[in-house]
Amino acid sequence: MAHNLGLCRQVIQKAIAAGAKALFLPEASDYIAGSAAETVSLVKSVQESEFVLGIQEEARRAKLPINVGVHEPTSGGQRVKNTLLWIDEAGEIVQRYQKLHLFDVEIEDGPILRESDSVEPGNSILPPFNTPVGRVGLTICFDIKLRFPEISLALKRQNAQIITFPSAFTVPTGKAHWETLLRGRAIETQTYVLAAAQVGYHNQKRVSYGHSMIVSPWGEVLAELGGEDKGPEIITADIDLDEVQRIKKLMPLLRRTLVEDPQSQKCPQLISL
Repeated sequence: MAHNLGLCRQVIQKAIAAGAKALFLPEASDYIAGSAAETVSLVKSVQESEFVLGIQEEARRAKLPINVGVHEPTSGGQRVKNTLLWIDEAGEIVQRYQKLHLFDVEIEDGPILRESDSVEPGNSILPPFNTPVGRVGLTICFDIKLRFPEISLALKRQNAQIITFPSAFTVPTGKAHWETLLRGRAIETQTYVLAAAQVGYHNQKRVSYGHSMIVSPWGEVLAELGGEDKGPEIITADIDLDEVQRIKKLMPLLRRTLVEDPQSQKCPQLISL
């Protein structure tokens, strides 16, 4: 974790130099272990985590809000929580989201991953909250993975202007789906999508796809990193909240939703998204 903290500190310095108003770091920025047992053995509370305390110190020193993915212990101690923290410019943890959808897959010619062996799923969506860059809604990786649009749509209905998808995407799924899913979420929610992504080898078993990306409410890729580990890098983009409203007025979205039994003859209710 000390190594990862050092890398994040380099990223923070780059963000400060670029004049960023907030910094978004990837899922599991503190560590990615080689086994379920190691994942559980490494976890520490935010009060004891060298990594979290270091990020809080940097946020406080730079007066820079930081969104960062970490692991936290569960009450039972048999698994961990995969969480996303919002640390404000005073260095305080003011928002916390726990990943809902866990990544249990067997990828053909790829890794077999069972996140549920070591991670306890969350059970609620965190309402969007106000930040210096806009109203932010939090999700993590497989939540979006972009294969569960309900969370993003729920955040949109609560007036999110920015939705985060910090990730550690596998290479096979990244090549096939990453950009498509991110742009799809941006288009259907009419929000900015910020996807900070892990890249490169974590251990002999895990390698992440990279390609951190910022997507506009129109689905345009505003900035993107590559898929090779070149050391700490950042991308930036101007967040234009007027553009969010312009897109909503340009293309208002109404979804027809059956609120009665599917066999009912009543007309569906129109719900604005």
